[in-house]
Amino acid sequence: MAEDKKRGDDGDELGPGQFYEPFIQNEELMDKLSILDCGREFIRKNNLKPISKHYFAIPTNPGEQFYMFTSLSAWLLRKSGKTFEQPQEYDDPNATISSLLDEVRKFNYKIDFPPSKLKQGCGEQCLYVLSRLSDEAIKYTGFKWKKPVYPEEEVDEQHVVEDENELTLNTVDDTPMFDDVEEDFEEEDEPIMDLEGMKHLNRKNAESTKPEEILESNQDAADWKLEVERVMPQLKVTIRTDNKDWRVHLDQMHQHKDGIETSLTETKTYLDKLHDEISRTLEKIGSREKYLNSQLEHLLHDFRNIQEQSTETKERYRQASGGVTERSRILAEVTEELEKIKSEMEDRGSSMTDGAPLVKIKQAIQQIKKESTQMDIRIGVVEHVLLQAKLKDKATLSKQTHDI
Repeated sequence: MAEDKKRGDDGDELGPGQFYEPFIQNEELMDKLSILDCGREFIRKNNLKPISKHYFAIPTNPGEQFYMFTSLSAWLLRKSGKTFEQPQEYDDPNATISSLLDEVRKFNYKIDFPPSKLKQGCGEQCLYVLSRLSDEAIKYTGFKWKKPVYPEEEVDEQHVVEDENELTLNTVDDTPMFDDVEEDFEEEDEPIMDLEGMKHLNRKNAESTKPEEILESNQDAADWKLEVERVMPQLKVTIRTDNKDWRVHLDQMHQHKDGIETSLTETKTYLDKLHDEISRTLEKIGSREKYLNSQLEHLLHDFRNIQEQSTETKERYRQASGGVTERSRILAEVTEELEKIKSEMEDRGSSMTDGAPLVKIKQAIQQIKKESTQMDIRIGVVEHVLLQAKLKDKATLSKQTHDI
């Protein structure tokens, strides 16, 4: 048993069955918790998830399992008549474990494993602590086992048509097999065939009736065979099979074992064929992939070069577009200033009668218009150059695409 060995060992030298020991202990613990009505008084009251029958046997979520372990231990201690506060998630784990082990030692249980084993919230050590606390809680609540009430089993009566000439085990004892020795058998509660007594009686009768000469049969062989055929049905014994007999289950196990071995052999053959086909397909795919990579390597190299050239052209275009935008902004500012100057000149022209300033202003306006026209021409030339460069790049890209 797991409780007889020292808890906390790694169990490297244990048999393979020891791996399932925590599962069995967990199921026994769940039975004890069911007796204490843990589902209603602990799970529902604290709004917790239901505990599965293998919850503390395998590690799933250490934090959640440790909280469930400490909370359940505290509840069992309170069910045992002890005063123990409900642990919180932010409490120190070492302090909580130390308090729990102190309470367990007060029940005169030996703790022969390090406290750090309980930090996992699962395993043999946690199951040991919970099982001992459950035992104490059951003792404190005064629970007693009642005598089990077994349900009456309905026996399926098999309707067997018995032949009048068929001899069954129930009729063997009632049929007088030896008329000469029938009066020597004693009647008992159950009819039993006394084979030893029959042997002694047959031996005595044989000795008393021992012929002095060798007997020779004068019976016809054909009549003898007919007699044997007539008596043979009466010698047949019918034994009703019981489905609860261990021999029937053993025969079924052997039959299932043979069927599994036969199916395994056929299935293994099919799986081996499938494995070979998958391996060959993977090899073909790998070789085809290598061939495609070798054929398309230079095309991929050219594509990467063209992609880099396209990136550089886009960068130059972006810079040129930035220059045009900046010049457009300057032109807008100049136009705005020109409009302001025009408005000021109109105001002054209306207020002044001298014609000389007006002539100068007109000359300045003409000069500005001339400069504006020149600026428009320059802008048009720049736009034309950019358009030609853009069209040239598009032609180059389309030509490279067709070449590919």
